[in-house]
Amino acid sequence: MPAITVQNPLTLPRVAAPDPSTAAQRPVLAVSTAPTGYEGEGFPVRRAFAGIDQRHLDPFIMMDQMGEVDYAPGEPKGTPWHPHRGFETVTYLIDGTFVHQDSEGGGGTINGGDTQWMTAGSGLLHIEAPPEELVVSGGLFHGLQLWVNLPSRDKMTAPRYQDIGGGEVKLLTTPDGGALLRLIAGDLDGHDGPGVTHTPITMVHATVSPGAEAVLPWRSDFNALAYVLAGRGTVGPDRHPLHLGQAAVLGAGGALTVRADERQDGNAPDLEIVLLGGRPIREPVAHYGPFVMNTRAELQQAFDDFQAGRLGRVPATRD
Repeated sequence: MPAITVQNPLTLPRVAAPDPSTAAQRPVLAVSTAPTGYEGEGFPVRRAFAGIDQRHLDPFIMMDQMGEVDYAPGEPKGTPWHPHRGFETVTYLIDGTFVHQDSEGGGGTINGGDTQWMTAGSGLLHIEAPPEELVVSGGLFHGLQLWVNLPSRDKMTAPRYQDIGGGEVKLLTTPDGGALLRLIAGDLDGHDGPGVTHTPITMVHATVSPGAEAVLPWRSDFNALAYVLAGRGTVGPDRHPLHLGQAAVLGAGGALTVRADERQDGNAPDLEIVLLGGRPIREPVAHYGPFVMNTRAELQQAFDDFQAGRLGRVPATRD
């Protein structure tokens, strides 16, 4: 970890710390620890936002940290065919390889550093699985899957993919070069990430060197969440401790601060942290299984459409 990096961050564009007289620091409102579980055919996940009130998450629905796991030969697993409707899935792969396919003939390969942004919209069937060679050899697998809600006007939009290669991610740093910032979507201090979203969001994967601090501008009309992928550090002006598998909800303000502890775990030399923000949609959410709608009636319609084959059918053979 991580797949996208540079030898010398000081060669990158720098994100200026906001003026403290005009940009208030976002305080930590709550911290939750992700429970562990299994998804799909049995790959381990941490439920990053479990226990966080939806009003703090909006426009996000959930996020799973997939792995980090070093599979033995024959162990890698994926998901069976499953439907989606009403939201977007963002699969960010840090290590490993996933092959995806849908009922409309779309598909491709996601490698370490890549992001697949799938707008499920009106609905489709989808499968994600490790390639045969990874199943045979085993190997490291680690990534995130984030669910981003769609506003009611876009829930029945046509499905769409964005395949964002690791080389397309905008790489930035802090003034002293102590943090490498991977901007996947949204804007940060005038820099734009490659992800195109229906719901305005910002998604950053930051690697913060031991003892370094990153003070970032953050849109005041967005919420703010921080989740630790590896290592340990602090978040907010009061330096609230945060470690692997913990998420912090931050309050209002125009600046966001994270700091890496001087001493890190032996297997995590740096603080690896995902920073998320989005403009709240502020609409009713009806979420069950693979569907995210606005009402129970719309959920029932999604299940009826799935059972009737209106979300697509599994192809007879996989490519």
